[in-house]
Amino acid sequence: MSSTETHSHTKVGTVALALGALGVVYGDIGTSPLYALKEAFNEKSHVMTVDKINVYGICSLAFWALVVIISIKYLMFVMRADNRGEGGILALTALVMPKKGEAVKRASALVILGVFGTALLYGDGIITPAISVLSAVEGLEEVSTSFADWVVPIAIVILVGLFLVQRKGTGAVGKVFGPIMMIWFATLALLGLRHVIDNPDIISSVNPKYAIDYFTHESGKAFLSLGSIFLVVTGGEALYADMGHFGRRPIAFGWYGMVLPSLVLNYWGQGAYLFKHPDDVENIFFRMVPEGLTLPIVILATMATIIASQALISGVYSLTAQAVQLDYLPRIEIRHTSQQHFGQIYVPLVNWLLMAGCVGLVIGFQTSSNLAAAYGIAVTMTMAITTLIFFRVLTDRWNWSTFRALLVCVPLFVIECGFLGANIIKIPHGGWFALTVAVVLMVQMQTWRRGRALVAARIHRGERPIETVLDEAEDIKRVAGTAVFMFKDLGKAPPALVNNLRHNKVLHQTTLIVSVETSDEPRVDPAERCELMKVAPGVFQVQLVFGFMEDPDVPAALATIDHRGLEFDPDDVTYFLGHESIVAGKAPGMNPLAENLFVLLNRGADSASRFFNLPPAKVFEVGSHVEI
Repeated sequence: MSSTETHSHTKVGTVALALGALGVVYGDIGTSPLYALKEAFNEKSHVMTVDKINVYGICSLAFWALVVIISIKYLMFVMRADNRGEGGILALTALVMPKKGEAVKRASALVILGVFGTALLYGDGIITPAISVLSAVEGLEEVSTSFADWVVPIAIVILVGLFLVQRKGTGAVGKVFGPIMMIWFATLALLGLRHVIDNPDIISSVNPKYAIDYFTHESGKAFLSLGSIFLVVTGGEALYADMGHFGRRPIAFGWYGMVLPSLVLNYWGQGAYLFKHPDDVENIFFRMVPEGLTLPIVILATMATIIASQALISGVYSLTAQAVQLDYLPRIEIRHTSQQHFGQIYVPLVNWLLMAGCVGLVIGFQTSSNLAAAYGIAVTMTMAITTLIFFRVLTDRWNWSTFRALLVCVPLFVIECGFLGANIIKIPHGGWFALTVAVVLMVQMQTWRRGRALVAARIHRGERPIETVLDEAEDIKRVAGTAVFMFKDLGKAPPALVNNLRHNKVLHQTTLIVSVETSDEPRVDPAERCELMKVAPGVFQVQLVFGFMEDPDVPAALATIDHRGLEFDPDDVTYFLGHESIVAGKAPGMNPLAENLFVLLNRGADSASRFFNLPPAKVFEVGSHVEI
């Protein structure tokens, strides 16, 4: 944990941060009791007999899944593998990205896996809001059967409303997230405790013997049910992904202080209730609510699912920003909705695609039970990929011996492969959706990455050393003002500069050749952001480095430069950008389909001037034609 983060936690207080984490981090896992146990007993691929062995076995598996996956894997191990305080599979992948001198091929395979895991989380970001809101609204059927025909329309209205307010930012709403989720978890605990008191023997399901008996009782069905039991830990990746907002300690405090006890009590309570009311397996959660409190609990559950959905939506925004910075996705419009909190962003294109996906899922699947078939496989695959990448972090970054790292990772990987195997049966019934989303995004990411590399290679062919170009331009007239040429390759002359010298026969009094690099660290210390080198009188090369979670504000960074001999007025600057028109051709490097996809993605990319926060009125673009 960074010193900045530690200071922040001391100032704000672990308890206050833990309360905030309840609203952001635990929304997804906190709403799993609405559907997890119900689906474990009653999914279409298997219908479990409601008897003591199965009830106690499922409760035992739910308990140990929470302990092993969340408490041990994430809180004890993976969340210690932070990237300068930031977490998430993309931040973890950045730790194993190949660098000069390393075994590039060996690392590249894991990087591809990490990118695929990131793509899988987009599918999860579409499914989670749909299943969460739908499962909560279905509680209205327990209030009155007349609501049955209104469940889908109400869920759609809630989801559309949720996405419509995203552009305003989550700052104001976020203040009430924590307290609402605190009430929700307290409600989960009290509902569960009420039925645990009626049947305290359910607590004995903590004994793993019941889990073993469960698999010997109805073996085939028991294995298939793992796909639904896994739903109790969906949201585990959110703990890691949101670590940068709160830190590991507040998240752990919230987990052990409230979330874990509340979830365990509720699952035990559902088991105790079901043991006495086996006919209520269709909707265990709302059936165990006391009469007269159903409607308030439905309203509270709906609020909790909206919060859970918000957390996933915000997480997808963050993933998108990271992927753009790491050059796995084209530049797209990213709006910052808060001046105080950098992480609060809004990505319009992603927002509308998520909304269309969520509404489409609700219309297509109609019920949370049907949608549960699509849920789980993306998360299990992401968790398994996280374990594989974490193994490399243990051996390469933490210098653990291979044997010691295997002792930690193999048991976790085996458990996750068991969950994954049970989820594979869901693919024909809906699991295909998350995989399709992931594959489409993976193809886009890899195509964009490869295409950008090819474009850079084509441009480099005609590059000349900056010193040579300037030597040939000794007699060129100097004009007042500052010119900033945005160009990635330091040491080379930007094509825009060469064209300016050739056609306009002028060179600005102060000329900055600026290269922007994205670090594999989330944020870069402002004091280390800029590196400047004088090339010729009035001509300087500037290297700016931004973290992959930072907004690359070039004018702001240049305004902080204080270098002897550099006369630079930030208000008197012209920014020169190269604008490449990409066309698919017969040059080797990509197959025709990939070439055309890259051209399409490039046309839809946001302008470089907006991405680098350049003032539009001061930008001059110089076009070039590139064939790939």
